[in-house]
This record gives sequence, C-alpha cells and structure tokens, in this order.
Amino acid sequence: MYYFTYGINMNRKQMAERLPKSQPKFSAELPNYKLIFTDWSRQWHGGIASIKHSRGDKILGGIYEISDADLARLDGYEGCPDTYSRLKVTVYRDSGEQVEAMTYIKSRQSEEAKPSAEYLRIIQQGYRDWGLI
Repeated sequence: MYYFTYGINMNRKQMAERLPKSQPKFSAELPNYKLIFTDWSRQWHGGIASIKHSRGDKILGGIYEISDADLARLDGYEGCPDTYSRLKVTVYRDSGEQVEAMTYIKSRQSEEAKPSAEYLRIIQQGYRDWGLI
C-alpha cells in the first residue's frame, strides 16, 4: 500500500529507522489541504505536524510503499487512533497521475502551536531528501 507523508516521516533517515522495509517511491501533492502544527508535544517541545482541509491549498510530500506489518508499526508510532487517525487520500504525481494513499491526520486538532526548531529541521531535511526544497 502507499503511505503519503508530509511531516517528520519525510525524513528518510528517520523512516529507515522506523520502517526499514519501507520503500520511498516518489513525491506527490495533496490538494485542498494545508500543513499545520497543532497541540504541544512534550517530546518535541512544540507543535506537531498535521493537515487541515483548506480549499485551494496543497501539501507536497513523499510516497512510501509499506506492508501491512509496516502499517501496524506506523500506527504505533503515530498513536493511531487516539493521537492520529488514518485518512485515505488521493494524491498526484508530477505527471498528473492520481494515486490512492493513506496518511495520518491529528484526531483532535486544538489551536495551532509553533513547532520547535529541532522538529522543523527534521522535517526540512525530509523535504530535501525528496528534492522538494
């Protein structure tokens, strides 16, 4: 199955540690959503990434191919279903091809919160890993 990542799992080093058998495939765009940082993470000392429906906006991210076993592990990392919930999305490759994928969205989004510099650095490295910045 395909997993669309937009946040910390964009970082290929982190993803390789979390799910060593996952395969990075291609970058993709999720239309009509925007990236937000919400809640407060004690681990990261700031807001954590989620997505929010926002007509006309888009999120760039990466697609990994993952197994059912990988999905179960990822659910554990993401605190699914309590912290994050799975969401089926349609993303678009550079070629315009539609691809069905699964992603995560914060289950209960409170007010937006500024992410820590360390958290942002990991996400930014992920965007560099995928050639998006």
